Amino acid sequence: MVDHRLSEEHEALRESVQTFARKEVAPVIGDYYEREEFPYPLVQTMGRMGLFGLPVPEEHGGMGGDYFALCLALEELARVDSSVAITLEAGVSLGVMPIYRFGDDEQRRTWLPRLAAGEILGAFGLTEPGGGSDAGSTRTTAVLDGDQWVINGSKAFITNSGTDLTGLVTVTAVTGQKPNGGKEISTIIVPAGTPGFTVAKKYSKVGWNASDTHALSFDDCRVPAANLLGERGRGYAQFLATLTEGRVAIAAVGVGLAQGCVDECLRYLGEREAFGRKIGEYQAMQFKVADMELRAHTARLAYYDAASRMLRGEPYKKQAAIAKLASSNAAMDNARDATQIFGGYGFMNETPVGRFYRDAKILEIGEGTSEVQRMLIARELGLPA
Repeated sequence: MVDHRLSEEHEALRESVQTFARKEVAPVIGDYYEREEFPYPLVQTMGRMGLFGLPVPEEHGGMGGDYFALCLALEELARVDSSVAITLEAGVSLGVMPIYRFGDDEQRRTWLPRLAAGEILGAFGLTEPGGGSDAGSTRTTAVLDGDQWVINGSKAFITNSGTDLTGLVTVTAVTGQKPNGGKEISTIIVPAGTPGFTVAKKYSKVGWNASDTHALSFDDCRVPAANLLGERGRGYAQFLATLTEGRVAIAAVGVGLAQGCVDECLRYLGEREAFGRKIGEYQAMQFKVADMELRAHTARLAYYDAASRMLRGEPYKKQAAIAKLASSNAAMDNARDATQIFGGYGFMNETPVGRFYRDAKILEIGEGTSEVQRMLIARELGLPA
């Protein structure tokens, strides 16, 4: 029979991250969010907890866990705050995993121990100003000049790319032309501080205000030829695989936000009075929270299913897209309903619900828009591209 109970190890991890989120993140994150400041102490604590190395083997300096463990940690963090959760999600799924999945022995020895320990953060330079969902429209170029790649171009909306901890960005670039005339896209590691690599001023964002996001530019940026990540010309396939895996993780973030809305509403319904009664006694409020729990629960089952298929080595592209779509829908709907339940207080940034409302929207856009998820699901069902 299907058994969704967590193992002892997974449950212990979940409880540990839950304690950290509630006791250390919750009391301070509002101030970081208001100041639009990156929470270095919290990120460094997550590094000491081993969260950035959860799915990395011990031989590479990680915790020797699995990707599902990462998802459980992300869900618990996002129940309290999405900025901290997305810092971990991007740091692992977009920073660590490409090096682990596609790097050679030397690249793994050089980068993985520090990434897994949270000593440095990795970023993934895919999105460009003129192409978001259309990743195949990459315009950034990398030309091989002797034993160096010369990179020119720009990237947009790159998470973890401009912090004091940022150690590298893996960049997708056009490195040639395929026999059929299409673009040959490869992935190249660019260490932070490389001459010609410029990090723009941080964005002013609607949400995720305590996370780090920048535009990047490359002007005759030179890195060693050995910084090619994986096989030349396989960059497109590599980042598709990275995004598919990452959708399971971002789904966990969405579920965490959706469940966090339930948590906050249950507390508020037991405190707030209207017309002489606790508002939790009104059936209209009860039904609204019941629907919120329904959304969070079903979205959680979706990402559990995708993660289990991934870990068994089974195809999971459709399930990852379903999980990402279901969780982002749940997050948006729950954030809207939670704001309505809180009334005027829900419109205040000082409340978690106010932050949840601002943070939810990007989940329908980042790492593949909801429209892209529907397109992937339709293709997996056999419908024409």
